Amino acid sequence: MTKAFLSLLLLLLLLSLQGQGRYITESDSDSDPDSSSSSYNDLVSDGIGHGHGSQPSLLLLKRSSSSSSSSSLETCEETYGFLPCTTTVLGNLFMVLVYGSFMFMGAKYLSTGSEHLLQILGPGVVGGLFLPILGALPDALLILVSGLSGSKETAQQQVLIGMGLLAGSTVMLLTLLWGSCVVVGKCDLLENSTSVDSEETKGCSLTGSGVTTDVPTSHAAKIMTISVIPFIIVQLPKVFHTSSGNRIAILISLIVATAFLISYCLYQVLQPWIQRRRLAYVKHKRVISGILRHVHKSALGKLLKEDGQPNKDVLEKLFHRLDVDGDGCVSNQELASLIIGIEFEEIDLDHDDAVKKIMDDFDTSGDKKIDKTEFIGGISRWLEEAKCSVSHGGSYSKKFVDDFHMKTREEYDTIDMSDEVVEGVENPSWISFKAALMLLVGTIIAAAFADPLVDSVTNFSNATNIPSFFISFIAMPLATNSSEAVSAIIFASRKNRRTTSLTFSEIYGAVTMNNILCLAVFLALVYVRHLTWDFSAEVLVILIVCIVMGLFTSFRTTFPLWTCSVAYLLYPLSLVLVYVLDYVFGWS
Repeated sequence: MTKAFLSLLLLLLLLSLQGQGRYITESDSDSDPDSSSSSYNDLVSDGIGHGHGSQPSLLLLKRSSSSSSSSSLETCEETYGFLPCTTTVLGNLFMVLVYGSFMFMGAKYLSTGSEHLLQILGPGVVGGLFLPILGALPDALLILVSGLSGSKETAQQQVLIGMGLLAGSTVMLLTLLWGSCVVVGKCDLLENSTSVDSEETKGCSLTGSGVTTDVPTSHAAKIMTISVIPFIIVQLPKVFHTSSGNRIAILISLIVATAFLISYCLYQVLQPWIQRRRLAYVKHKRVISGILRHVHKSALGKLLKEDGQPNKDVLEKLFHRLDVDGDGCVSNQELASLIIGIEFEEIDLDHDDAVKKIMDDFDTSGDKKIDKTEFIGGISRWLEEAKCSVSHGGSYSKKFVDDFHMKTREEYDTIDMSDEVVEGVENPSWISFKAALMLLVGTIIAAAFADPLVDSVTNFSNATNIPSFFISFIAMPLATNSSEAVSAIIFASRKNRRTTSLTFSEIYGAVTMNNILCLAVFLALVYVRHLTWDFSAEVLVILIVCIVMGLFTSFRTTFPLWTCSVAYLLYPLSLVLVYVLDYVFGWS
């Protein structure tokens, strides 16, 4: 509620700053008898706009090019007739940031609402059908509005923004985000090229550290690679240098992309392994928060010092309390006694499984016991995860651990995968209403601010003479994908194979939805409005990145640290390639 209120205040502030002044044009000056002695170098608004009444407005200053301006100076057009606009570089940059923030907010509401819906209806239809579509909805809306309004010529120009977003989102996910997840998730690699969970003694060794995923993750990469087929189909007339089959190729590609979308959603419904794996992770995280909260409630002291560092004195006291037999190690039985003694509320917890997972987290030596050093190191890693998960404002009080406990409870609630989800949920009616409200608000925000964002990008492009494709390629994916990017990096930072596999699976799934859902929207727009398919350089970049990264990740499960450099280099290479092909070789 607080975020929504602040957003409303920001919107009201924008409207209050709106200026309705008009530029004085040559036609206005001609009606002035003294216009012959006037100079057109400095034009100032007279404060009165035709059709706007006599209400005073902000003055707009504009310097023209003297003798060459025989026609009226061009002004910006207010979206919906009331949202503010500007013709200056900084003003348009500010508008891009503001409208981009609203799109980010809409994406967050859609994500949270869909997870609440998952809690009520279960993983089958919701997890496999609605969640992937809702995740790609902000991108799809931006692509749609980029070519809907205006004349055919205007749509042909603005649709470059939609293509820039489509290409930029895909490239960012497979390059910058993928590489960053390798960096933050790296662990030591054994001689058989398998990573050791939570063990990082080799630092930044390019070959001695890295990440390992499971086999189903490589299957997700293969699906992502196959999903580029519609891009290949739509480019066939360009490959064979014929223009007669352009519209047929667009229609066939649209049909294939739609068929792929239906097939992919059915696959997710019938094989919801990504959602099941996420549930296992959230359950484990809930156990972590429960143990930390239990320790805080005992009279042992604060787990963190004022500077946020682990309080080793308290951790040693906890270790000695758990070490009942005094042998200097915590055994499986002693760990099980701790877990059984903790009330985990709504979780249907398998105690033996929880003990095994905690032992795997802490026991770096592999002797099936946890010594004092391993115990302090394991709890310290848990505390770091808690610090990354909640906002603490620099204060590490007992409330900090309680906040982490409540956050894990919310995460568990929103992703409960049990077969009888509704029976196990408190207040299902309220959660259903909350989910529907969030989805509605998120959709309204995304739909309302997609058009203003596209207009602001176009105006910024005109003001700076930077092609709109590059602006949308770099900036707009940050508005629609930053939430998922942060979530992926947090998951990868757990430094174990299970969560790393989940992270990369979600990246490949997001790219797959870009290649089928967002492309289908773009193709439908081009086909219905009879636009020219003139995006060979952009499509080539998408194909190169998807195929290179797809083949690279489909047939291997271990990625040494050096592989992140391959991903990182593909990002600037993509920008340079589009520029060279379009503006040097004249592909567009």
